[in-house]
Amino acid sequence: MNVKATKINLFSFKTPNMKAFHLTWMAFFLCFFGWFGIAPLMVIVREELHLTKGEIGNIMIASVSITIFARLLIGYLCDRIGPRIMYSALLILGAFPVMFIGLSHDYTSFLLFRLVIGVIGASFVITQFHTSAMFAPNVIGTANAVTAGWGNLGGGITQLVMPLIFAGFVAAGFANSESWRLAMIIPGAALFIMGSVYFLCTTDTPEGNLADLKKTDPTFTLKKKQSQVSFANVLKDYRVWILAFCYGGCFGIEITIDNIAALYFKDKFSLSLEAAGLIAASFGMMNLFARALGGMLSDKIGLTKGLNGRVVVLGCCMLLEGIGILVFANMEVLVFSVVSMICFALFVKMSNGATYAVVPFINKNAIGSVAGIVGAGGNIGAVLMGFLFKSEDLTYNDAFKIIGCCVMCIAVLAFTIRFVVSTIPSKSEMTVVESIESLA
Repeated sequence: MNVKATKINLFSFKTPNMKAFHLTWMAFFLCFFGWFGIAPLMVIVREELHLTKGEIGNIMIASVSITIFARLLIGYLCDRIGPRIMYSALLILGAFPVMFIGLSHDYTSFLLFRLVIGVIGASFVITQFHTSAMFAPNVIGTANAVTAGWGNLGGGITQLVMPLIFAGFVAAGFANSESWRLAMIIPGAALFIMGSVYFLCTTDTPEGNLADLKKTDPTFTLKKKQSQVSFANVLKDYRVWILAFCYGGCFGIEITIDNIAALYFKDKFSLSLEAAGLIAASFGMMNLFARALGGMLSDKIGLTKGLNGRVVVLGCCMLLEGIGILVFANMEVLVFSVVSMICFALFVKMSNGATYAVVPFINKNAIGSVAGIVGAGGNIGAVLMGFLFKSEDLTYNDAFKIIGCCVMCIAVLAFTIRFVVSTIPSKSEMTVVESIESLA
């Protein structure tokens, strides 16, 4: 039947709902693969293009800054042309800068390619948009969480796979300068193929594609009716800004580590490219369960302690994250450095989930606006951290120490969030929370 699915059959591809489910997380996974595909190969790129520390920092900033604006635009376009065409276009068009970054022969051209590739990061918006159009309220939270979580794994897998692809080309007789360029063709080609598959195998809604539905009903829209709460009123709420700071301090550090981890371990401990990539991959692999753990813990505490209980969970996760980063920054032994990174990674991902477990309760009549501002805070946080890592006056360890202190300060701010009435959420409100928790 052409209706929103009320359950998730993981091993089914028969219905439009499950086709969209599986293809969205696969597409999101490949977008992360393309977005950060060059990150574990930056050691080789740095040597060939003679990049300075400051130039590498600028490249990191470029890769995450444009995503802020791309997400706003793509969210607007999804409602007007549908997620099927939007995702297909993003995948196919995004494939070209990923493949063509190998044409870079100097810092400026590489920076421009990295900037354009950052648009792929807006794929998250389409992922959540499409699954929300396909699943009923009783399972939409699970659908969104799984597609987002499995997609985010791409940021970890690329750290492991790309060095192996590079090594394969080297073993085939290509020089290092050729191998990293050829290696980037692989994720680009995967994006192009997925774009074609997505266009051919999905529909905008269970009922069909947006263009066809508008022919019979010109007023049809994929977006739910918007609240009349003004955006200005949302901006006046101090809690929105604190949550934006929180997300900048957790998701911001996540995508920063995705960019810098392999380079950090390669330089600090003189590891091979493959070994550094394997260690960096362990950070991203925590997405398999840790983000959901933060949301689940917040839900559990919220059932007995109310909304202010959720705030305590968020503050504690952020505080432990900050402490973990400081410990990591002071590790001089490889084993201890890896263990401390995995430990603070747990709290980074849990903080992501805990942040969005609070978001729905800030303003129930403007959840979308609140979620959008908080989400933008994540990328803005990554941009600010990029400036620390590009500084010639700071070592990477110094930058991590500053970030750890900042995260602990943000944790203190998180504890100041207050709700006038700390109520225990109703069953319908919990459905909304499950949907919002998975946002990135």
